[in-house]
Amino acid sequence: MAGRFPPRPTPTTLRGGDVVVPTGVPRQVTAPGRRRVWAPPGPLDLGLVLGPLRRGPGDPTFRATPDGSVWRASHTPQGPGTLRVALRSGAAEAEAWGPGAEWLLDRLPEMLGASDDPDAFEPRHRLLALVRKRRPGLRLTRTGLVLESLIPSVLEQKVTTDEAYRAWRLLVRKFGEPAPGPAPGRMHVMPAPRTWALIPSWEWHRAGVDDKRASTILRAMRVAARLEQTTAMEPAEAQARLEVVPGIGPWTSAETVQRSHGAADSVTVGDLHLPGIVGYALAGDRHADDEVMLSLLEPYAGQRHRAARLILLSGRVPPRRAPRMRRGDIGRL
Repeated sequence: MAGRFPPRPTPTTLRGGDVVVPTGVPRQVTAPGRRRVWAPPGPLDLGLVLGPLRRGPGDPTFRATPDGSVWRASHTPQGPGTLRVALRSGAAEAEAWGPGAEWLLDRLPEMLGASDDPDAFEPRHRLLALVRKRRPGLRLTRTGLVLESLIPSVLEQKVTTDEAYRAWRLLVRKFGEPAPGPAPGRMHVMPAPRTWALIPSWEWHRAGVDDKRASTILRAMRVAARLEQTTAMEPAEAQARLEVVPGIGPWTSAETVQRSHGAADSVTVGDLHLPGIVGYALAGDRHADDEVMLSLLEPYAGQRHRAARLILLSGRVPPRRAPRMRRGDIGRL
């Protein structure tokens, strides 16, 4: 595998001894990677399945490369690990490095949706039937890792996605560790729970994270082991345990278990935009609230999250209102 990559460029040494490898260039392979090939039971679209794990275009833990590979850097129960997966002739070819390599490869099928059952979904709306037909490779990932989805979800509370993505990027790069193996440049594994707990208050502020969100993450880190244990629970039970932590509500818990548990029925409530999108797509109601959204999704009980994913993939969203014209603008038309 190492021979497929271009020669390592000369690194640049900065003040303080930091070494920077140009972005997009893999690091030196330090040890052979472990490999696994898995044949999915049906169509599989890596972008659709693993895309929800990406927190913005600059996510240090996620990279999609031009050769069609998806790279992920994770903090597993066995330690940091890097996973590369690509589809070749209908099979998923994976390679992993680091102490967490074996853990990642063991859970490769579930990460690629093996425990998901797309056939359990019965579309009752023309739009959903159409999107499902056009996107047969959609499966719901199950990472088996709670904190890596919980922490960025907390960062996304009550702020724009750009602000949340920036905070995640800055904190992971500063306090995480470089991804093992030949990962593309600047990929990092997120910090371990103890490291998150020791981040100084001023570093949270530098990353644009207010005291409320920082405190929620710190409280979660105190019970990190118990939160990770929820992967053995049903999604609803896992959400209930997550919500015991002050600052974690239904929105955050749903966003977490959708990824960690592959929860096909966990709907994101309390979202600013989703109710209007679902309402507009299914009933032409752009002003729908959570109650209306849940009512419209009720026919898909057991598969409500999948229904919402299909609606988002349809691209059918409420039209933006045109800005009001000023009185003097009328004569300029």
